[in-house]
Amino acid sequence: MQAIDSPENRQPIWYLALFALAAGGGAIAYVPFLTVLLPLKITALMGTADVPALARVTFFGALVASLANIAFGILSDRTRTRAPWILLGLASSSALLIAIGHASSLTELVILVMLWQVGLNMMLAPLLALAGDCFPDSQKGVLGGALALAPAMGAVAGSLVTSEHVVDPQNRLLTVILLVTLCVLPAALAARKRVRPELMEEAPPTQEDTRIVKDRATFARMWAARFLVQIAEAGLFAFLLFWLRSLAEDFHENTAANIFSMVLIISVPLALLLGRWSDRRERPIIPLAICALVITTGLVLMAFARELDVAIAGYVVFSIAASVFLSLHTAQTLRVLPQPRHRGRDLGVFNLTNTLPSIVMPWFTLTLVPGFGFTGLFLLFALLAGIAGALLFTIPVRR
Repeated sequence: MQAIDSPENRQPIWYLALFALAAGGGAIAYVPFLTVLLPLKITALMGTADVPALARVTFFGALVASLANIAFGILSDRTRTRAPWILLGLASSSALLIAIGHASSLTELVILVMLWQVGLNMMLAPLLALAGDCFPDSQKGVLGGALALAPAMGAVAGSLVTSEHVVDPQNRLLTVILLVTLCVLPAALAARKRVRPELMEEAPPTQEDTRIVKDRATFARMWAARFLVQIAEAGLFAFLLFWLRSLAEDFHENTAANIFSMVLIISVPLALLLGRWSDRRERPIIPLAICALVITTGLVLMAFARELDVAIAGYVVFSIAASVFLSLHTAQTLRVLPQPRHRGRDLGVFNLTNTLPSIVMPWFTLTLVPGFGFTGLFLLFALLAGIAGALLFTIPVRR
């Protein structure tokens, strides 16, 4: 029997690139929509009542996403195949995105966004589980670095679809659908021949990863650290445009998308370098802990920013560190999952760290922003990110 991390089981660079492209397509499926296009749609429907309306849509959408991701993870585990679910999710989420563009009331929009989240997670849950089926632990770091391309691609797509000189406003959602399809299809169609069956079975004790202690405490710390960081990420994800416009009323949505794109593009080579370093040094957790502390620094800068330049500088620090953290964490999470045959289900549980913050964060926003402004909100986020860093530093690593 081949060792799980033998050279024969390592994926070629071309499939690593193809999978990174598919992950980028997954990000394109929701980043431009949730960061720019959905807020604009809500403003068009609700006018000055846009912030509470956005919080409501975000809450119900995240609730459905949490359940759908676990459900489709379990289904892809039981059917022992990922690609058909990915393709079906791609088709259904695309159709629902078109329907969202024609929504004429807030109630209709909420329902359609909830249904869209079902289709989206039908695609995303099996796609992430596919990474665990294909890539051994010796490639987890570089896989995490490659996954940093995903948010960068989502941000670039956001810049593209919000540029009136490139895409007509009436065709924004159709452009998103086209980009997602072009990115996701190749990896999904090639998946059958790239799966490593031995990665889907329990590893013998002599072949287990010996660097990270795989117990419930490690699982819980990894989960909690990502959850805390994602609360801050979700806050900026949803309210970045509103925060920037609180400092400069005429701040254009395309400028916000361009900043978002720039910092995420910068994060890609940094994530690749740190991921490669963690593979070679067999130190998968240290980069995560350091990134969490840098996130804290960026949030503190943002909290006390009174000028637009300082605010943008703080956001750059925050966003680069958060992008590197989340991409590397996604790959290293695959190390601590206890049962490969239930990878889809367990990743669905981990995905709660992506969706639950979108449920919690709106209530933080509605509670803190009216009385303390964005300063109070960002200081809370900074505290949570600092706790995440402390949790990661306490994860036991064998020598």
